[in-house]
Amino acid sequence: MRTTHEIDVTELPGRAEQLLADGHRLALVAAHHEAAGPRVVYLFVAGPPDTRIELHVRLDADRPELPTLAPLSFPAGRFEREMRDLFGIVPLDHPLPRRLVRHAHWPRGWYPMRPDAGPPPEFGEEEGPFPFLEVEGDGVYEIPVGPVHAGLIEPGHFRFSVVGETVLKLKARLWFVHRGVEKLFEGRPVAAGLPLAERISGDTAVGHALAYCLAVEEATGTAVPEEAQRARALLLELERLHNHVADLGMLCNDVGHGILNAHAQRVREQLLRLNKDVTGHRLLRGGVVPGGAALRTLPDPARLGAIHEDIHEIAGLALGHSTVRDRFTGTAILSTAAAGEMGCLGYVARASGIPGDARVTHPFTPYGPGLDVPVHDTGDVLARFLVRAREIDTSVTLIGQFAEGLTPGTVRGPSPAPGTGPRSGVGLVEGWRGTVATRVELAPDGTLTRVKPVDPSFFNWPALPVAMADTIVPDFPLTNKSFNLSYAGNDL
Repeated sequence: MRTTHEIDVTELPGRAEQLLADGHRLALVAAHHEAAGPRVVYLFVAGPPDTRIELHVRLDADRPELPTLAPLSFPAGRFEREMRDLFGIVPLDHPLPRRLVRHAHWPRGWYPMRPDAGPPPEFGEEEGPFPFLEVEGDGVYEIPVGPVHAGLIEPGHFRFSVVGETVLKLKARLWFVHRGVEKLFEGRPVAAGLPLAERISGDTAVGHALAYCLAVEEATGTAVPEEAQRARALLLELERLHNHVADLGMLCNDVGHGILNAHAQRVREQLLRLNKDVTGHRLLRGGVVPGGAALRTLPDPARLGAIHEDIHEIAGLALGHSTVRDRFTGTAILSTAAAGEMGCLGYVARASGIPGDARVTHPFTPYGPGLDVPVHDTGDVLARFLVRAREIDTSVTLIGQFAEGLTPGTVRGPSPAPGTGPRSGVGLVEGWRGTVATRVELAPDGTLTRVKPVDPSFFNWPALPVAMADTIVPDFPLTNKSFNLSYAGNDL
């Protein structure tokens, strides 16, 4: 159930503090520019039972300011910095007021999400260097890495302050790939928004497409048939499978066991070909559609069972190898307290003892007894490996469970009458990295006026430097892969 509350800006800190104290988490903050002035929506969620509470705050058009929630919630502080950089909304008394999303060449006073922003500016002089915290002392030196890397990964700058090989502090500077995704949604028909949602983070096509469709369906009052919901859940688990298998292999590769990585990538290729058979696309695009789902075929149980046995053997060989286990164990520990304070999601949170999973807290279809949410509390690379391995087992079980009784084809619910529905909606989905949240608002003619997607990487990126403290520089590739966060999903 989603409830909305229009509140005065002065009430915001107190209401937010009470919701957080009651066990809600801040899932999303969306700013809107309207004729009457800016409006900011705060989405707090909890479950089970599935609970969604929105606080709507209207701001002065001449002085768009609001009190910061950063002392109450670390994610809130980052959402506020994002709002300031994109909308010019000022969080008063923010403890860390420097830029977050804002690109260094943007002219002062230019905010790309404002209606009067105009075209993107030409590349020019930077407004000043990024204010990295400098660590000083005997023997301390800095190692800069990136933003351009010697591979296919997207750009990110990492600055290590070290003594010898021990990392004293790591700072990650992201937001080099800003594409203006939120702006691109504006004015599109619902159907034209789907391909954009699928491409927010390419490896999470199902997760983002499904969160988008669930939000649109709530906004329009569209009923989705039970069979289509089951097909969507099946696709979500197929996406989890091929990503987790790739990660298991690459984690082995980062500790020198390349043969296990080669076999893991061989298995991933089999899963990608299976995806192509099921939806016509190796990354499962086109499987989730507004109001329903489209399957060309169903996964063959024997084929999937053989793949599962392969994965079991790879994981067993990895965990049975003393060097692999030794390098995983105790490396880059993220404590339960730190993961909780930063609002971590998905396997990063579950490896640190936090059991949150949107399939439990915000289910869009009944999951039944096949859903097993693995949790470990050591918070190291080994825990993040083990969570993935067990989630693979759960995904295979769920795929078999949801495939039973399904038939290939396209299943859609009836189209709602024009102008019906609440005109806004929220979608919450447990993507393979963690919970994906999307909020949409529609114009009277049904076009999109605002779409705010949030990838779990937005919540998890700040935890990587925390986990790297007191590790050694050679552990960074391994630690980074154990988190495996999306640059594109973080920087829209």
